[in-house]
Amino acid sequence: MRAFVTFLVVVGCILLLMIFSGCFYTVKPSDQVIITEFGNPVGKPITEPGLHLKKPFIQVVNVIPKNIRPWDGPRNEMPTKDKLYISVNAFARWRVTDPLEYFRRLRDERSALSRIEDIIGSETRSAVAKHDLIEIIRTDKARKPLRDETLEEMTENSPGSIGTLPPIRRGRHAIEADIRNDARAKLAELGIELLDVRFKRINYNSTVVEKIYERMISERLQIASKFRSEGQGQAARILGDKERDLNKIESEAYKKVQTTRGAADAKASEIYARAYGQRPEAAELYEFLKSMEMYRRTIGGDSTLILSTDSDLFKYLKSADGKPKAPALPRAE
Repeated sequence: MRAFVTFLVVVGCILLLMIFSGCFYTVKPSDQVIITEFGNPVGKPITEPGLHLKKPFIQVVNVIPKNIRPWDGPRNEMPTKDKLYISVNAFARWRVTDPLEYFRRLRDERSALSRIEDIIGSETRSAVAKHDLIEIIRTDKARKPLRDETLEEMTENSPGSIGTLPPIRRGRHAIEADIRNDARAKLAELGIELLDVRFKRINYNSTVVEKIYERMISERLQIASKFRSEGQGQAARILGDKERDLNKIESEAYKKVQTTRGAADAKASEIYARAYGQRPEAAELYEFLKSMEMYRRTIGGDSTLILSTDSDLFKYLKSADGKPKAPALPRAE
């Protein structure tokens, strides 16, 4: 009998302990609590940390974190406005600001993450489809891209021809802000405050990579063509300078030759004139020799001349006996 009483006392103490422990629960500073009865929320959310009371066995404590929570989205391929496919990884930071609405609509964090993925993924696709690839790659419109000096020189000479990027109207930061603002309004209906959305990684699709390589090759071929044309122009300029200098040298040499020849002829004429003045018979001999030389040059085997008998050219061809009359040689003194 005493053992049975002892058993009842122990069972009663255990029941009292269970009932007593079921009446209390604690709330951490990083948590907020929703109390439910048979699955339905009761009262307002409890956000103050500490020890709180509830009905045992009937009421259930549902803990909802109130600190900042992460969301890392999966990699998704999506097209840009210029029909180029890219692979985008995004991440976000969020927290629960209306725990009652959050619990009614989502219940737990797993459902919340799934809903966040749907909303942010949809807004990301919509934003990417509205902008060209360059807008998504560049951080903002004020940032200057790194440029090849050769491309810079060629662009200055012929604007818009090589390596010229289209103007950036907004940039990646503005696109991320659009995604954040559009998704924030939709998540606010679920009791979630979206703090930030960023692109974690943007990769090119294989087709996009090929087009980028093709553009790079095209730019380099244009640079090579520019160098070739400049080299050909420089070569033509050098050849032109060479011809000009050669003609100048030849002209100066011809001028010098003619000047020297003229001076020599003048000197010879002076010597001849002096000799003629001193020895008249020598002058007559010189005239005869020059006339013979002229005959040899002008009269060939098949030549026909019609000359007057009074012609100076016929002077040495006529004589009384029909033979040329040679002048007398001067006597040596």
